[in-house]
Amino acid sequence: MDFYAGVVGLTPLRIGEFEAGEAPFPSVRVCAESIIDLMPVEMAADGSGGDPVNHVCLALSKSEYDELDRRLQAAGVDTSVRMSHSYGAQGYAPEAFYFADPDGNVLEARYYE
Repeated sequence: MDFYAGVVGLTPLRIGEFEAGEAPFPSVRVCAESIIDLMPVEMAADGSGGDPVNHVCLALSKSEYDELDRRLQAAGVDTSVRMSHSYGAQGYAPEAFYFADPDGNVLEARYYE
């Protein structure tokens, strides 16, 4: 939670409920339509989570992209895997980079013009 909320900048959900034992795991909001559930792999039902997900992509504005890059680097997170003119959900992005969360899950950050 500290990484996704504090470093990546996503909005935490159900923290109070999780800490009170009323929710089995917390989540973070990616956008109005999407959240990421933060649970141990052991909690996922057979075949419903964990491997083999290659990565999760965060499509951001240019300013959000630059701010995330600065926060990740300040936290010591490696963002050196960079791409330019790569294809994704909204067409070609001018720039993108990959990074890993503390559990080794890979994320991609990109922006579209």
